[in-house]
Amino acid sequence: MASLSAVSEELAEIDGQISDIFRALSNGFQKLEKIKDSNRRSRQLEELTEKMRECKRLIKEFDREVKDLDNKNDPDTNKMLNEKKQSLIKELNSYVALKKQYASNLENKRVDLFEGPGEGFTEDNVLLASNMTNQQLMDYGNHMMDETDQAIDRAKKVVHETIDVGTETAAALKSQTEQMSRIVNELDSIHFSIKKASQLVKEIGRQVATDRCIMALLFLIVVGVIAIIIVKIVNPNNKDIRDIPGLAPPAPTRKLLWSSS
Repeated sequence: MASLSAVSEELAEIDGQISDIFRALSNGFQKLEKIKDSNRRSRQLEELTEKMRECKRLIKEFDREVKDLDNKNDPDTNKMLNEKKQSLIKELNSYVALKKQYASNLENKRVDLFEGPGEGFTEDNVLLASNMTNQQLMDYGNHMMDETDQAIDRAKKVVHETIDVGTETAAALKSQTEQMSRIVNELDSIHFSIKKASQLVKEIGRQVATDRCIMALLFLIVVGVIAIIIVKIVNPNNKDIRDIPGLAPPAPTRKLLWSSS
């Protein structure tokens, strides 16, 4: 299970501040037991009341932060955060009940009674401790426990709904992942085909260049042979040019018999 610091630094900071207040409340009530003077006891109780108000404000901030992160966290993390919030509320309510017990010994002292976690904390529910009996306190505690159970049931329902949504989302992501995998495979095939086509084009280009070179060489050979033939015909007595195979040498000059006489 993830720690609060791994989920949110702000949640971890708020939880640390609440823990400091709970320690201060515990020490304050221990100190309150040793105070005999009613005035000093009343002042000490007012200081503890202020600390509980500050704790209530921090728990509200904790609850808002949990709601903001609800869609970003997995169901197990949300469950852990809701359980943490409920434990903070229960611990604060225990100090509220303890404060009420001490305030019942003081005349005309008012005690702030917080509503259950399902309805939030309100400051309008204020009763005179001197007018409440033990039975009323027990009834109020049972009422708070019933509201806590209802809030837990609602939280479980939200968790189940979140799990269902998460399952549907996971299925959709799996389908999209498979589709993306197919697209990637097709792109790889297209890339391979393009690469193969490029190689074929290069080979064809090299073959064409080779054919052109051969044709140019043949053309030069033909031109050379034609030039030799022309020179041989024009100047048949030129001994510097060898006879071309297959070409008959020029006929010798015939001398007439009468020309010699």
